[in-house]
Amino acid sequence: MTAQDQPAPALPGAPIGFVEFVALVAALMALGALGTDAMLPALPAIGEALHVASENDRQFVVAAFLGGFGVAHLVHGPLVDRYGRRRVLLWAIAAYIVANALAAVSASYPLLIAARLAGGATVAATRIATVALVRDCYHGRAMARVMSIAFMVFMVVPILAPTVGQLVLLFGSWRTIFWVIAGTAALLLAWIAFRLPETLTAEATLPIHPRRILSGWAQALTDRASIGYTLAATMLTGSLYGYLNSVQQIMFDVFHHPSLLAAVFAGTAATMAAANLLNARIVMRLGTRRIAHSATVALILLSGLHLLLVELGHEAILTFAVLQALTMASFGLANSNFSAMAMENMGAIAGTASSVQGFIMITGGVLIGAVIGQAFDGSTAPMVAGFVVTGMIALACVALTERGRLFGA
Repeated sequence: MTAQDQPAPALPGAPIGFVEFVALVAALMALGALGTDAMLPALPAIGEALHVASENDRQFVVAAFLGGFGVAHLVHGPLVDRYGRRRVLLWAIAAYIVANALAAVSASYPLLIAARLAGGATVAATRIATVALVRDCYHGRAMARVMSIAFMVFMVVPILAPTVGQLVLLFGSWRTIFWVIAGTAALLLAWIAFRLPETLTAEATLPIHPRRILSGWAQALTDRASIGYTLAATMLTGSLYGYLNSVQQIMFDVFHHPSLLAAVFAGTAATMAAANLLNARIVMRLGTRRIAHSATVALILLSGLHLLLVELGHEAILTFAVLQALTMASFGLANSNFSAMAMENMGAIAGTASSVQGFIMITGGVLIGAVIGQAFDGSTAPMVAGFVVTGMIALACVALTERGRLFGA
């Protein structure tokens, strides 16, 4: 048994009730997901209103948000370690409300893209602070368990977000979606202001100094587990973003069932939620490595089978929905444990390490996802192939990190 998979010793635990703490962590994680997924049904309407003829160009409504989300990690990490988790969250969410208001009133596509970029950059603080919050209170298998429970709750948002977007479009325009996101962010801002205490102790505060920040980055980039599992997570995140970029066009142009977008999306999100519930129940017994490595292999096999069916001409909406749901369940099992293992040795610099890991994971994932999305050719093949290739590279990263010793407890 390695040091990373040792059962966590007793720690102070959550600063508020455990259930409320997990719910708040899930809500923070979900705020960015809402900003991404609620847009999917509105992309055709946005393109029509702002005169964006190319369907592939409409993907930048999602890609710009994710790009800002990734790059801003490098800024938020040092701020979280210097000023605390709570204060940075309050300022960042307030700025996110403003960015969504600007998107709601945008009169041109470039202005909308700029607002989306700003929205992603500001809401990125929620991921940094969330990981740091959990790491302040837990580590090892216990951290993986908390993150899995939070992720299970969080997955309700991807299940509901496209449906929310479709419902809003029934009673309002695509601009109303941004006002709904802004209102949700305002409620979360009030929750944090009234309920969340600071989890960063005064003695653990780190100064904003170039040498200190560079030292923290170097530590995160040279620790074998940190960089290895971050790169593996980057690969899988790229396949996820390729799915997000492509799924609207797949449902509209490949299967010609736009009304089923929310249902298919909900199915994949539900299996991811179930996978994280399973992980929360078994990770303390089986360990993060055994689960994550097995799930990565399962992802490769499932997506490989899916690609074979596509190439043989047997793809149908049912096979797509079922195989993609199973693939995303494998993704959920692998990535939640990858993140916990990447953070295991980073407790003293949780904010800075989370920012570096998040920057690599999200920015790299956005670039990979953009390549997959732009490869859309009227079939599901490019998206499914993206899962096969990224899964194989992720497994190679894990094998190098573990020096070939896979599936070990």
